[in-house]
Amino acid sequence: MNVKERISRVRECMKAADIKAFIAPTTDPHAGEYTPEYWKTREWLSGFTGSAGTVVITADKAGLWTDSRYFLQAEKQLEGSGITLFRAGLPETPTLTEWLCSELAEGDCAGIEGEVFTASEAKSLIRSLTKKGLKVNTDFAPHKQIWNDRPPLPANPCFILPEQISGKSCREKIEEILNLMEKEEADVTILAALDSIAWLFNLRGSDIEYNPVCLSYAAISKEETVLFINPAKLTEEVAKELVNQGVRLADYEKITTYASRLPKGKKVLLDLNKINYLLYSLIPAECKICEVAVHPADSLKGVKNETEIEGVRRAMIKDGAALVKFGMWLENALANGEKISELSVEEKLHEFRGEQEDFVGESFATIAGYGPHGAIVHYEADSESDAEIRPEGLLLLDSGGQYLHGTTDITRTYALGKISGEIRKDYTCVLKGHIDLASARFPKGTVGMQLDVLARQHLWRENANYLHGTGHGVGHFLNVHEGPQSIRMNYNPAKLEPGMITSNEPGIYRAGKYGVRIENLLLTVESGESEFGGFYAFETLTLCPIDKKPIDKSLMTKDEINWLNNYHKTVYEKLSPVLNEEEKRWLKTKTEEI
Repeated sequence: MNVKERISRVRECMKAADIKAFIAPTTDPHAGEYTPEYWKTREWLSGFTGSAGTVVITADKAGLWTDSRYFLQAEKQLEGSGITLFRAGLPETPTLTEWLCSELAEGDCAGIEGEVFTASEAKSLIRSLTKKGLKVNTDFAPHKQIWNDRPPLPANPCFILPEQISGKSCREKIEEILNLMEKEEADVTILAALDSIAWLFNLRGSDIEYNPVCLSYAAISKEETVLFINPAKLTEEVAKELVNQGVRLADYEKITTYASRLPKGKKVLLDLNKINYLLYSLIPAECKICEVAVHPADSLKGVKNETEIEGVRRAMIKDGAALVKFGMWLENALANGEKISELSVEEKLHEFRGEQEDFVGESFATIAGYGPHGAIVHYEADSESDAEIRPEGLLLLDSGGQYLHGTTDITRTYALGKISGEIRKDYTCVLKGHIDLASARFPKGTVGMQLDVLARQHLWRENANYLHGTGHGVGHFLNVHEGPQSIRMNYNPAKLEPGMITSNEPGIYRAGKYGVRIENLLLTVESGESEFGGFYAFETLTLCPIDKKPIDKSLMTKDEINWLNNYHKTVYEKLSPVLNEEEKRWLKTKTEEI
């Protein structure tokens, strides 16, 4: 079936069930950033392959809501499908609920598959629609009837991350969660977020692209800890180790039975942003829901222990070595007149990372944006857009690796030849913001929003800005994007704490011309005590030279210059022992003082 035929079949199912609108989001039952093929319903229905968007189908209309990252892509992929593109975030664009309320009549019913909506999203949608006299069926999934070649659920094998890498046993982590639950007077909690489950059980896998996690659910109470997982994914050794840690194993599908049979009067602790609506709705009415803004597993996972931190430091050396090899290759290839492109850059960088011991895979899809493509924040090259890279202009390269003992995420912007004064000014403003954030000292209790201006201030003085966040949490051989902390303009109550790893990635994007972004990962560390209380600071973990060619030194302060020179000194000291003589000489020139 093509897209039009699929939508027609959905409408037949809607008519039979007296459903006037069907809403298909991008998400899956585990609220992850990446979705297995099995749950890519929105993509299957619409043909739109972007990572964010929601499709709505009514009896005679269909629309797709997506954000500015995907306007051009969506416009192209939806052509001829009969689906209207709604550019989310623009003043003239109605929200999905506004549009539904204008299209449906009072008493009409909209249908969703509750399993793929978070409880918070579904409750908000139901509240908005019922205010307008509309009804919502939360168990409507027409694709289950018509998607005949639907891919199977991923069933890849899992493995145990040894304690010498994780730093804590599964049993220790369970006890920590139980202690935090006790403070909330909660009896039981259910986990659906795959990275939280992977962290808790020291379990890793390959069910989700870029994220080393296993498809599973978990439940924790004083009486028992249950891991709901396809038994075929567990070897005898893995299953034995989990049982030895006090874990009871159950089939993946049994989670719904477990939730529906919770004893009366139990207090159930849930993060409604991390649990799907189906599970939430199955909890007996006689139970009390204890809602938390951050699940105890996430708050514990976000603060890395010393073993995890040392593992990340090791990963940074390996990643830095791969990037040095890549930088040399790029420079030599351009100098020798070799024909290279964005895709070949991605392939070469993956090759150099692949040579490193304990490399497992990329932590996200590499962004290699040359020239105007660098201005597209989440650009991803394909066979049609793949641009030839020449010895001029800027190349923005955002990439990361998954190693057995750590996750990396780094952006560098390379000047490949002659550049303009505008580029130098923009690049230097971004670098100054990056340095000012990395150099911050701040009191205990600080949240990311309070520091965000440090990275933006120099751009703001030039009436410039960037619309993405400045920093996100990063997992330990887990998801490259994790909470609870962030550094961005909007308020997030999660406080920065010692042991948290957060990105530092200011940028500027000139549409149709170029983009600049410089990203390192920061570790929050203690900075001392005074009569004003405790203070924290950042330690920069990433080890890779920052391109000096685009810098306008006249715009930098003495302290900023000292920071850059000291950073480059550290980069050379840490990376040179793992490089050959030619690579050392190259790195020496890239890390010389300015």
